[in-house]
Amino acid sequence: MLQFRENGTFTIVQFTDIHWKNGGPEDEASYALMKQVIQRETPDLVVFTGDVIHSEACRDPLASYGSAVRAATEAGVKWAAVFGNHDADSPHVTKEQLIALQQNLPGCVTEAGPQLDDRLGNTCIEIAASGGGQAKAALYLLDSGGDTDHPVGGYQWITHSQIGWYKEQAGRLLLENGGEPVPALAFFHIPLPEYNELWDYHTCYGVNYEGMGCAKVNSGLFAAFLETGDVRGTFTGHDHINDFWGKLHGIRLHYGRGTGCGAYGREGMLRGARVIRLNEAAPAAFTTWLRLEDGSVVEAQPVHKPEKVWKRV
Repeated sequence: MLQFRENGTFTIVQFTDIHWKNGGPEDEASYALMKQVIQRETPDLVVFTGDVIHSEACRDPLASYGSAVRAATEAGVKWAAVFGNHDADSPHVTKEQLIALQQNLPGCVTEAGPQLDDRLGNTCIEIAASGGGQAKAALYLLDSGGDTDHPVGGYQWITHSQIGWYKEQAGRLLLENGGEPVPALAFFHIPLPEYNELWDYHTCYGVNYEGMGCAKVNSGLFAAFLETGDVRGTFTGHDHINDFWGKLHGIRLHYGRGTGCGAYGREGMLRGARVIRLNEAAPAAFTTWLRLEDGSVVEAQPVHKPEKVWKRV
């Protein structure tokens, strides 16, 4: 179990969409960015939210994955990762192999998790109080899948098996916490359909330059979060040139900041990372900011007003 620091804080750095290939100049630029962010933010945990590698372009996907996360392993910081749609889309590597590799690397706290359909690495990370003891906060890591072979097309959705697993974990923590939900955050690669509603109908902070590449089917993960009452924020990637966040029905939905210098981007939009800080005194609340490749910090992102208005039908 991880633990809040003596000063009551717990800091997470989110790297997303590194798209590491074969160690060329762009990959090394990604490494330098991540190394700088870790040095400046001194996180307690690094979470890679998918597409750590672009496996189809890798000569050796396992070697590439080890290189892609080495900024964390070299720094001696704890880290975990969820799968994106490109991490294992090559016939030369499987999720099972990537999980085994992760668990053999220093500092990794990713778990293989139960076999939930074709999804691996679903992990519940507990964060104990600074003095130890039971969990004061929790992090849920979910494999959001890749391209779907269903006739509806597009991307896969979080499965009902995964939602059931999440509810089991949340229920266990609820009992251990005397009937009170343990405040939690959730990390996965592909954004939920609710990100569309958030941008269209609510005030957001940040940019949306490409729309939301979410699944075409809403399988109900957000509803499960809402009903369970523990998850206070979600963090995704996938859409490299979106970085906005906002609040929907009391839950904050966030994009990370695209990290990979070898992935597609937008001219003038610096690569970077999202930083999240939890506080033991109020674990249901958290603060977040962006740390960019030039070393700058963005605490106040531009305001985006709702573009649509609900109409009764």
